[in-house]
Amino acid sequence: MGRVKNKLKDRKAVCLLSGGMDSATAMAVAAAEGYACHALCFSYGQRNRWEVGAARELAGRMGAVEFRCVKLDPACFAGTALTDRSVKVPKGGIHRGCVPVTYVPVRNLIFLSYAVAWAEVLGCFDVFIGVNCADYSGYPDCRPQFIAAFEKAANLAAAAAVEGGGRYRVHAPIIDMSKRQIILTGSKLGVDYSLTRSCYDPDPEGRSCGRCDSCRLRLKGFAEARLKDPIEYRGR
Repeated sequence: MGRVKNKLKDRKAVCLLSGGMDSATAMAVAAAEGYACHALCFSYGQRNRWEVGAARELAGRMGAVEFRCVKLDPACFAGTALTDRSVKVPKGGIHRGCVPVTYVPVRNLIFLSYAVAWAEVLGCFDVFIGVNCADYSGYPDCRPQFIAAFEKAANLAAAAAVEGGGRYRVHAPIIDMSKRQIILTGSKLGVDYSLTRSCYDPDPEGRSCGRCDSCRLRLKGFAEARLKDPIEYRGR
């Protein structure tokens, strides 16, 4: 994948980059809009240990100015299927109307707090996050209401905003997109989806299971976009 050219190098943005499809697309949108991207990733004991490596490679391929990975205490995120191997990852189909066991306690609240803190250090006011509330698993911290509330809180909490230096904006460019729209948008922007990792329960070789919510949504999106998913699935 070629580097996305930033037209306005003085426009910095902190981009949350998990290594997954959605965050990669959100960062590609930021780059296409002329932002110099500072990629921020987190290691918090997630079951998919390949995510961080994927995020690092994506950041390099997509021309990020820098990449940082923050290590968080896994004990703070215990009890979820994404961090605790004693909790089974659901594979019976996507269930609506309840928060699933793959929910990680207020993960996006924590991640965005770090992102705004780093933005204040960098002297910038733009943060990009790849949350989505159309084709998603029902996480409360992926909703537009949460993003709006967090943005308001950030502007009340950060000295740079309180002292009139600028106003923080939390950009969620794919929040209302279907997975099909996300894939088509990223493909047009040159995102190499073969580098992304989405599975909640990969095998020891890092191959996706093809049955968890995340895999099902991803495969559905590629099918609807009439494109082949370039990652490897076990048994396929």
